[in-house]
Amino acid sequence: MKNLLGLALLAAGTIAYSQSHDGEVNRRGDHEMGFSHEKTTHHFRLAKDGGAIEATANDANDRESRDQIRQHLTHIAVMFSAGNFNAPMFIHDRTPPGIPAMKRLKSEIKYEFESIEQGGRVKISSSNREAIDAVQDFLRFQITDHQTGDPLKL
Repeated sequence: MKNLLGLALLAAGTIAYSQSHDGEVNRRGDHEMGFSHEKTTHHFRLAKDGGAIEATANDANDRESRDQIRQHLTHIAVMFSAGNFNAPMFIHDRTPPGIPAMKRLKSEIKYEFESIEQGGRVKISSSNREAIDAVQDFLRFQITDHQTGDPLKL
């Protein structure tokens, strides 16, 4: 009986931590990005040469969110190109996997912003295998921590 009670308490604590973590990630993300996670959808895509960060407004008429997404992702492309990953470190309250190598290999990685319908995308690419692996580790972490449901494998 003690074991069952212990397991139940552990499960309750894990659920409470998970909900608290998710809420904090969303709160810090909304603050850092300048738009609401409830009005937008994020995707993190893997590609053979790296991947992409995408965000779109859920409502096609929500020009404010669309414009905020485009402004934020334009800024992210510039920051990441310079080796500045403070935004994801702040949002997730830790250093996501891949970032140390992405900083070290910043000259090997290309970040390109492009507008897409209802939002924007940052394409991340490299021909350096170590850089590609780091980018994909970073994107897999984003997929998991933001619970986007995007594929974790190519």
